[in-house]
Amino acid sequence: MFRKILIANRGEIAFRIIRACRELGVKTVAIHSEADADSLHVRFADESVCIGPADPAQSYRNIPNILSAAEITGAEAVHPGYGFLAENAHFADVCESAGIKFIGPLPECISMMGDKAKARDIMAKNGVPIIPGSEGILSGENEGFELARKIGYPVIIKAVAGGGGRGMRVVHEETGFSAAFHAAQSEAGSAFGNDGVYLEKFFIEPRHIEIQILADDKGKMIYFPERDCSIQRRHQKLVEESPSPVVDDRLRRELGKAATAAVTASRYVNAGTVEFLLDRDHNFYFIEMNTRIQVEHPISECVTGIDLVKEQIKIASGKPLSIKQSQVKLNGHSFECRVNAESPVTFRPCPGKITAFHVPGGPGIRVDSASYMGSVIPPHYDSLVAKLIVHDQTRDEAIAKMKGALSEFVIEGIETTLPLHKRIFEDPSFIKGRFSTTFLDHFLENSKT
Repeated sequence: MFRKILIANRGEIAFRIIRACRELGVKTVAIHSEADADSLHVRFADESVCIGPADPAQSYRNIPNILSAAEITGAEAVHPGYGFLAENAHFADVCESAGIKFIGPLPECISMMGDKAKARDIMAKNGVPIIPGSEGILSGENEGFELARKIGYPVIIKAVAGGGGRGMRVVHEETGFSAAFHAAQSEAGSAFGNDGVYLEKFFIEPRHIEIQILADDKGKMIYFPERDCSIQRRHQKLVEESPSPVVDDRLRRELGKAATAAVTASRYVNAGTVEFLLDRDHNFYFIEMNTRIQVEHPISECVTGIDLVKEQIKIASGKPLSIKQSQVKLNGHSFECRVNAESPVTFRPCPGKITAFHVPGGPGIRVDSASYMGSVIPPHYDSLVAKLIVHDQTRDEAIAKMKGALSEFVIEGIETTLPLHKRIFEDPSFIKGRFSTTFLDHFLENSKT
């Protein structure tokens, strides 16, 4: 086991990793920008190093500064969390070259799965269902236009190096194709430094279903019960649950088999997530693989009792998986609400100082956060303030528990999405499990009338 791990991240995920390390008896190093000097992850780590000013490019994405911090503190490994450099193959490669273990997959695997067109090709060759679309990056507008006409509208144009909903455009008819194609290219080039795009069939009212996996370097792997991440706005998830209200045991096994095939095909090691679209007829199609721990990982932990972050660290240290597939048991139901520092109406970011902060408690309630009364939500980073997670034996009981927890959660001084979450958990369609990735758009539109 490692003696010391540097956490190349901030906020709640950095604090979450510190907790896992503490339970494993591993010392931690927190890196931080000047804006995060008073953050909880800095306070509770064993050591901390300031790596630059608030601008992420000069701090949390500054690879030389991060490696210098690891070297001067004697950290043997780096945990990237999610976001920032978590899916940066160059960072993983540089860490390994410096003799510092990257807690995640190999650089070549990150590159392979990060190229969505290449990932689609690999999945198709290994029997994983994929969405009809281009075989790789589109050579130009004309190729995309002809393919869209062939597979039928609507279609979606996606950035090959995309994420977070950027570089995506849905096209409902051919008159809008040209403008959407160039807009997706421009946004992709600006956001990722790569303007390559590909094309897929766009499904009406699908569900976003994902399978968490763990794999060691001995060839062993397991998959977890699915997470339903359909409640999202502009491809940004807001509410997640496990299991999905529409997935039965047979479909769960099929999803797990497909996810396992994806892991085998990519020679994947460590924690990852295979994402699928589920259509109205319960056919599923591979979307992408995220080569990191997910924001919503706590709900998988709640329904299985398995600590994913601790398993990540153990696998990276060379230990074999200690869990067999037969030991991954689905127990109850779990929800996660992402509480963001945003207007619950316009979603405008609302950074600022928190003047009151009270978290709910009780059996089956968990809050992952690095915020506290008096802390400041800076404007430079993701707006996530806290993740509210509940777990109970049935979906109805978990909904009731979430309603109670949301009513107890107090955050003052900034606007948050708490009021929106309260309204979602009162919605009849949501309560009945009748929703898709378009749910929030309709919900917000109906709220205006």
